[in-house]
Amino acid sequence: MTVPTSAAMVRRPAVLIGLIGEGVTPSLTPPMHELEGARHSMNYVYRTIDLGRGDNTPEYVSQLLWSARRMGFTGLNITHPIKQAVIKHLDELAPSARTVGAVNTVVFDGERMTGHNTDVTGFGAAFDDAFGIVAHGRVVLVGAGGAGAAVASALAARQVRELVIVDVERERAEGLAASVRPAAHGQVSTAALDELPGWLQDADGVVNATPWGMAAHPGTAFDLELLTPNMFVADIVYRPAETALLEGAKARGCRTMSGLGMAMHQAADAFEIFTGESADRRAMLADLETLVADEAAGHPAHVAPMRGTN
Repeated sequence: MTVPTSAAMVRRPAVLIGLIGEGVTPSLTPPMHELEGARHSMNYVYRTIDLGRGDNTPEYVSQLLWSARRMGFTGLNITHPIKQAVIKHLDELAPSARTVGAVNTVVFDGERMTGHNTDVTGFGAAFDDAFGIVAHGRVVLVGAGGAGAAVASALAARQVRELVIVDVERERAEGLAASVRPAAHGQVSTAALDELPGWLQDADGVVNATPWGMAAHPGTAFDLELLTPNMFVADIVYRPAETALLEGAKARGCRTMSGLGMAMHQAADAFEIFTGESADRRAMLADLETLVADEAAGHPAHVAPMRGTN
């Protein structure tokens, strides 16, 4: 008897992914991945692994990686507080992770573990989508933490004449500037937050990479009166999608970019790393917009979490 070999009969691969970090259970990344997996007819399962306080020790991180590999995980997404701590346990770093010194995606290949950073590539793709692959003058980045590091790395790789990194901790801004300066196409400067008004006067655009604008941190990182109509304004916050910064920027006639594009692209990049298949980015963005809207309406998506191994 001949066995049917049509596309409908071909068995698709099973994919098991985890997200490790503090407070990750409400994340919208798992449903985004599972919805995209379903479009590829995959048995795609994504689980959150919420860390408790003190679970970021080298021993515990090593145990998590070992357990995930033994349990057959395809890969992991990594978030706060172990984006840096995980590096010493990996066999290889992709250029995106090596440049920024942080990992948010780990893929297992036999006994080898490779770290990537799709925050860098995700912001870069979203930035190009929103503002074009063109030369920019002065771009001011507000926030030099983990998210700011990914944004700075992406901006430094683009045709930006001057990148100015601003943070409440001047030393942190200077450290980030030093790390991205060797790969930058233009000048990289730093400033304290109280110096921001002067730097914004002649800026082409500004990027918010602080928590300001999130539901838990309402408001803006700086005075909206500093914005002018000729600027572009980008925010990496995507919950809510329309932050106070973006609302104020639109009211002043600025071009804007919400955090939805970065969130989608970083998830799509990770999906492609895990599966080797092209993600439908337009569909993933539509999924994310629906997930954010449903959450705001009190109907969040639910993905079952896993417990740590201790």
